[in-house]
Amino acid sequence: MTSKKIEQLTVGCGCFWCIETIYNEIKGVEKVVSGYSGGTVPGKPTYREICSGLTGHAEVVQVTYDANIISFEDLLVIFMTSHDPTTLNRQGADIGTQYRSVIFYHNDAQKNIAEAVVKKVSPYFENPIVTEISKLGEFFEAEAEHQDFYNSNQRQDYCTIVIDPKLAKLRAMHADKLKN
Repeated sequence: MTSKKIEQLTVGCGCFWCIETIYNEIKGVEKVVSGYSGGTVPGKPTYREICSGLTGHAEVVQVTYDANIISFEDLLVIFMTSHDPTTLNRQGADIGTQYRSVIFYHNDAQKNIAEAVVKKVSPYFENPIVTEISKLGEFFEAEAEHQDFYNSNQRQDYCTIVIDPKLAKLRAMHADKLKN
């Protein structure tokens, strides 16, 4: 039996509920935690503070995964194809720096892979990719009501209108990467 090779990925692409739901579908993903990162104010921010756009934090997810099952590169390709990385500080109706497209790398190897993936996928987009690639600072776990949001709220309009189409796209584009 092969031992696990546990690593982490931290990304943001609009509301964390969407990308959390997507990564929870992927083989090799052990845990997905919604949270905040990239801010400039001291202390642990709250959702309300984040939504003001004044803290500099982005809504992100921190994904713990087994690199023997899914690679960092594959997780980033899924990330880049699960949102519009060409819109600055915006995803759909979500507008503000807290909704920016961002990859927070944990080490230089992740930074190099992130830069290569952005370059690799950019020809598939009509407009230039504006995804920020920055070193991870502090990660703050979001409040309990933001964790596993989709599974607790599947009938809410946001889930049916915004998240369900993203899941359909994921299932069509990355079927080979999904949990059974």
